[in-house]
Amino acid sequence: MMVVMLVWFGGKVTTGEVECGTVNGFLSACSTFIAYGLPDPLPGSPCCDAMNHLYFIAESGDNRRSVCRCFMGVISSYHPNATAIATLPGLCGISLGFIVDPNTDCN
Repeated sequence: MMVVMLVWFGGKVTTGEVECGTVNGFLSACSTFIAYGLPDPLPGSPCCDAMNHLYFIAESGDNRRSVCRCFMGVISSYHPNATAIATLPGLCGISLGFIVDPNTDCN
């Protein structure tokens, strides 16, 4: 599984800073939900598969902070749908190790 993830990320899975372009690329699978708040993603959907990849990226503390910061950027961009964005991990049955909320301190 890790080999597949390394190919998927172009070798960018390391400890340290995760680029928001990588996170945004995965979140693009959830773009309809992020923009409109529907349809709810279901486990096994492309959106939830992307969330699972983000879960694996966010396993280390440095990566978790980076993923968190990227999520906060998405929330800032789509503020009217912040609640929908915050529900993404739960709808997909995962926890990213931080609360997806506009007031979350990613440090």
